[in-house]
Amino acid sequence: MLISMNWIQDFVDLSGLDLDALIRRFTLSTAEVEGIFHKGGDLQKVVAGKILSVEKHPDSKKLHLLKVDNGSGVVDCVCGAPNVREGMVLPFACAGGLVGGNEIKATKVAGYPSEGMCCSESELGISADHSGLMELPADTVPGTDVKTLFAIEDVVFEVDNKSLTNRPDLWGHYGIAREFSALTGRPLRPMEVADTGCYDGLPAVPIVIEDREHCLRYTGLRVDNVTVRVSPVDMRIRLFYCGNRAINLLTDLTNYLMLEMGQPMHAFDARRVDKVEVKRFGQPFLFKTLDGVERAVDENTLMICSAGEPVAIAGVMGGESSMTQDDTASLLLESANFDGVSVRKTSTRLGLRTDASIRYEKVIDPEMTADAIGRYLKLLKDADPGVRVVSRLSDVSVRGYDEIEIVFDQAYVDRYTGIAITGDRIEQTLTSLGFRVKREGDRFTVSVPSWRRTKDVTIKADIIEEITRIYGYDNFEIKTTRSPLRPVMDTAGRTADSVTKDLLADKFCLHEVHSYLWCDAAKFKEIGVPVEDNVSLVNSMSPDHKVLRRSLIPTLLTMVNENRAFSDHYGLFEIARVVEGRGEDGSCNERKKLGIVLYSREKDEKSLFFELKDILTALAAIQKNRELNFVRTETPAHGWQHPRNTAHIELNGETIGFMSVLHPNVKNRIDKKAAVLVAEWDMDRFAACPAAGLDYEDPSKYPGIDADLTLLTEKGTPFAALQAVWKGLTAGDLKKVRLTDVYEGGDGFDSVTLRLSFSSAEKTMKREEVQQVIDDLIARFEEKGIRLKK
Repeated sequence: MLISMNWIQDFVDLSGLDLDALIRRFTLSTAEVEGIFHKGGDLQKVVAGKILSVEKHPDSKKLHLLKVDNGSGVVDCVCGAPNVREGMVLPFACAGGLVGGNEIKATKVAGYPSEGMCCSESELGISADHSGLMELPADTVPGTDVKTLFAIEDVVFEVDNKSLTNRPDLWGHYGIAREFSALTGRPLRPMEVADTGCYDGLPAVPIVIEDREHCLRYTGLRVDNVTVRVSPVDMRIRLFYCGNRAINLLTDLTNYLMLEMGQPMHAFDARRVDKVEVKRFGQPFLFKTLDGVERAVDENTLMICSAGEPVAIAGVMGGESSMTQDDTASLLLESANFDGVSVRKTSTRLGLRTDASIRYEKVIDPEMTADAIGRYLKLLKDADPGVRVVSRLSDVSVRGYDEIEIVFDQAYVDRYTGIAITGDRIEQTLTSLGFRVKREGDRFTVSVPSWRRTKDVTIKADIIEEITRIYGYDNFEIKTTRSPLRPVMDTAGRTADSVTKDLLADKFCLHEVHSYLWCDAAKFKEIGVPVEDNVSLVNSMSPDHKVLRRSLIPTLLTMVNENRAFSDHYGLFEIARVVEGRGEDGSCNERKKLGIVLYSREKDEKSLFFELKDILTALAAIQKNRELNFVRTETPAHGWQHPRNTAHIELNGETIGFMSVLHPNVKNRIDKKAAVLVAEWDMDRFAACPAAGLDYEDPSKYPGIDADLTLLTEKGTPFAALQAVWKGLTAGDLKKVRLTDVYEGGDGFDSVTLRLSFSSAEKTMKREEVQQVIDDLIARFEEKGIRLKK
């Protein structure tokens, strides 16, 4: 949210103070400031100029040759604006001046001298309107600096919206001004409002609140004889500096009041809306909002109606049919308060989040509605003195928030803060923030103002926060805390997570990423991965983020897709939650998984497959002292897995996950020239598996014997089938069997070479001693249909 210090100074005098330093103090005491912007400093030597003559350029259809009186003399100017005319008074940037930080130089344009520039509002940086030159009042004296005519110079700062979530009173300039008043000790001026009591004898606006649960208060007023269409320049400047665009006087005033007080308002064209009903409909229907979009409204959506016809979505946006037009002369003004939860749910269902809905979501003060109308009427009369009020202030209040009184004593403050803050300082601080304070010696009875009791200040600790933040956290004496420090014991799961992350990042140089729990349907579609049916969010912020993920792999694949240019060979991993449907009690079955994706343009699919297998094997060996078993999966569980090259992973006899080549259709959507391998396993099951004991054996001091066997196996024979043969062999001197080579033949058989390592702790092994074991092993292989290559 953008805040104008010129606007703030309407309510509190900050003259003589360093505004930048004051804004930084605001960060420490109230809310985080993300940036400070100085407006108008890039505008110099821009004055009021009067056009004395206009001639068409002989060689151009768009350009005109002007004589302009800039107060210092008459100068030539070449201008292409469509609305230029003789006698017009406008902002004129003289030669040597600055516009938008760019120097204006005397030069020739299309062969004719030009000693300055005629400016639009957009070029001055005070609005987005670049349709034509800005026109100044006809009686403006040429040579008058435009900065003296309008409040162009300003200091604007941006507040992080997240830091205001629990402070609905700070969603308007007046609430921010109250904070600056407390910080500086300078008085807060009351807001000037029109007296609406003088209209009590006029007819009421018919207002009926049918849904009294979701509408807390509705206030309305009818005004006729509106003749002014354009807002004052200073109002348009403030709106633009705070991120809004000017539309027309009636609409601009509603936006202005929302930014000033934090109270959303709406101006209906009284020709279309002359009475109000607040209700919900029993059946869904389509409703066109003022942005021209038709939206599906369901039976849970609170609507504003007139004579039964819907004219606005309560708390979110008005309807196109009832919006004010350029010829609107009569309006029905709405200032209401709706249930924050209801507005948030409506906004989420519609996918429509507006400035109004954001404020209602924060639970704003229902006591503001009447004051906001009084303020609107005052500003409207200032801009258009001929307007006429034709109804009394019609106010229907359903409920408000209960009074809150908090009682505490000086000792409580001293104990909580650890510093001596005087009773006078406590009373002054709370009073400046709008609290009513009754003091009896060291005892304080504090009444919470309406704008702070919607959900903010409810207990004594909240009062301590108010006192200390205005006192200044940086004024606290720094002391070492004296309290027992006890180590936090890691669980098996946390230990496994930590060790796994360290191994993957340090040993295998993979990159850790973090993602959200839900599927991103748009990104999944880019890589050809459908969103699998699973538990869905009822109030998702976007339809694309509705379904919770069953696996980490599609999310990691979208990251690979977005980072293809990062490197020709890299890997990503994440340990995070997935949801595998619902449990027996109806709650989400959350599981913690490890997901790994390897991407390479340098290695082929086979090499990358074994690289991933080695990574997984190392994780199990280092942490559990166990070997993994990879078993080919006949029917993959996910469509993005390869139909043949997918294996499930077993640890200590239990399946914990899978490893897979990516399906060609998905892989080609990411990169046709790359190999992509994926793996995922359940970290809870992995952590629960007990580590095997370590058996130590002294290395033999006698030479051993290695023997190579080359076997012919049918294509597709898994390595586990070979392992099963020698694992059943009882031969104490056979220490190790390892795979040394594989040759893939074209005759339906592969040639596999195994190296057998024999050694004895008692003697030097001889060939004759190991031959019996080799012969026995060969016989076992032949029983399995695996023969020795001759």
